[in-house]
Amino acid sequence: MKYIDLHVHSNVSDGTLTPSEVVKLAVKNQLAAIALTDHDTLTGIPQAQAAALSETKDGNPIQVIPGTELSVFYRKRDIHILGLFVDENNSTLYQALENARLKRDERNEKMTANLRSAGIDITVDKLRLEEGDAVLTRAHFAKFMVKYGYCKSMQDAFTRYLNDDSPYYVPREYLSPAEAIDLIHTAGGLSVAAHPLLYKYTLEEVEQMVSYLTERGLDGIEAIYSSNTGFDEGRMKHLANKYNLVITGGSDFHGANKPDLNLGFGRGNLKIPFSILEKLEERLRLC
Repeated sequence: MKYIDLHVHSNVSDGTLTPSEVVKLAVKNQLAAIALTDHDTLTGIPQAQAAALSETKDGNPIQVIPGTELSVFYRKRDIHILGLFVDENNSTLYQALENARLKRDERNEKMTANLRSAGIDITVDKLRLEEGDAVLTRAHFAKFMVKYGYCKSMQDAFTRYLNDDSPYYVPREYLSPAEAIDLIHTAGGLSVAAHPLLYKYTLEEVEQMVSYLTERGLDGIEAIYSSNTGFDEGRMKHLANKYNLVITGGSDFHGANKPDLNLGFGRGNLKIPFSILEKLEERLRLC
């Protein structure tokens, strides 16, 4: 049976492998397809697709689905919407992502200033020296603080300095769920609620979120996910069926930034069959 992974990050956002390295690892792990879903950017897609073409010519057929992961604001919380099969050349989506990048940059300047007041010698310029043109996220802040001895681990950095309740944290400006879903549709893609059980909602609140997003045009739900335990997958598949949503699955691979998650396998037992991709493509044809 062929397997896939529809939630993958590279060093274009907060992963540690280049897009081409991600593709090579996917081939090594015998995956038939991956979706590159970096945060708020599509800039890694051309490199990943070029690597996939090269691997396919060498007898290792693999498909790269263009995607992104958008942060939106819902009930005072940051939740994520995956865009799959988006046109990376769509000008409307590109401009929206560029605006999001500029707002993120403004936020990062404020957050580094806050951290300097806590005695941490950090600036956006220093982060750029470490990370190049990547979309800077809190994971990059944490990585910097671990490297230079301010924190023992990335989790320590988040707990002490980067969580939403920290005095050093600066909230972002977000798209609304409807805006994000509309942008994905404008770019010809499918919108998917990412890891719906990660937001610390009750099951009732998760269903309320799914219902709310569905009313605004949501296409799918990430039912198969690395952090699922027990009946989680079954519950998410039930919601998908109830609200006429397609299901997707992903490891949320970030390379060394999440070392316990392997591409395509999550924590070792993740299995996302190729048939899920076929159903997504069928849904896309009906849109």
